[in-house]
Amino acid sequence: MYDVRRIDRITALGASAWNALLASRHPFLQHGFLAALEASASAAPEHGWQPAHLLLYDEQETLAAAAPLYSKSHSFGEFVFDFAWANAYRQLGLNYYPKLLNAVPFTPVVGPRLLARDAPARAALARQLAALADGRKHSSLHSLFAGTEDRQALAQAGASLRRDCHYRWYNRGYRDFDDFLAALTAKRRKNIRRERRRMHEAGVHVEVRSPHELTTALQKTLYAFYARTYAVRGQAPYLTPAFFAELHSRMPDQVLYFIAMHHAQPVGMAFMLVDDTTLYGRHWGCAEDYHSLHFETCYYAGIEYCIRHGLCCFDAGAQGEHKLHRGFEPVATWSAHVMAEPQLAAAVADFNSREAALMADYQAQQSTHTSFSATQGAAPAPRTP
Repeated sequence: MYDVRRIDRITALGASAWNALLASRHPFLQHGFLAALEASASAAPEHGWQPAHLLLYDEQETLAAAAPLYSKSHSFGEFVFDFAWANAYRQLGLNYYPKLLNAVPFTPVVGPRLLARDAPARAALARQLAALADGRKHSSLHSLFAGTEDRQALAQAGASLRRDCHYRWYNRGYRDFDDFLAALTAKRRKNIRRERRRMHEAGVHVEVRSPHELTTALQKTLYAFYARTYAVRGQAPYLTPAFFAELHSRMPDQVLYFIAMHHAQPVGMAFMLVDDTTLYGRHWGCAEDYHSLHFETCYYAGIEYCIRHGLCCFDAGAQGEHKLHRGFEPVATWSAHVMAEPQLAAAVADFNSREAALMADYQAQQSTHTSFSATQGAAPAPRTP
């Protein structure tokens, strides 16, 4: 038996206890990343993110399992879209919000969602999470971008699985960027070289810097680039300036900035994180639109970094069929959903089943349009997280 507890801020638990449940340095489930989101008021009650993290302790008062958990009053910042489900609840005269979200705020990256020291603890945590969607305080539970073991445990606890398709780049042991290009079709190779040449001819190059290499003025400039990406869509940025400062303080060795420089002047940036195997592209922004600047800063410089540092995978973010033309490949991602209302639970399960078949066909179709030459085939993918 486990003692079940809830905490309303991640710092109510020590970083060492939380991180001890992680099997890798996956950055987004690190205590420091979640703490930076909360301490900076990026994921905070006033913005519809009420932390309600779930903890399981054994009889020796040792933490056996934990899950990042939020009570949500909206569906923004999630990247798995359930607005139609909320509308269905409303049509039945039911409240969809608040709902429970087992996820990393603003982060469509596959990874651990149920942190557990062993399989029994993971199964117990999944059951506890599913039970929280009781229809009284919360309408539903949603675990987004869950890794294989976690989504299986949630499915066994009664969750319905929903499939999507994202794109990743895999390292086949390339010696350098030209070696990577040699694996592509002539058309794709020519296109990438043309895009990179535009940057070179414009006097733009990319520098990779860690937090301690940024001046205060440069940090403000990079944040302005990030905020502009949202401003052009008429939105406020999800992450506050304090988030980046908090993250620099808490886990500086896993943060990287890919800064596009026009001679000595910064004109764009990609904010990324890294662990022992994977580079994660998260946010991008620029001072003004340059042709091919996004591709150079967010994709090609990242691929070069992975090759140079022996990383096996580059996850450059959600969406983007255009990534196929630049050496990325389609992969399945999954979320798990528990609906308290029986009628809607059945409807959602049926929808997820039909959508999954369509997404499988879509991924298979996308796989026929990768940039690799016929002699290369598809890149062997590492084990799914």
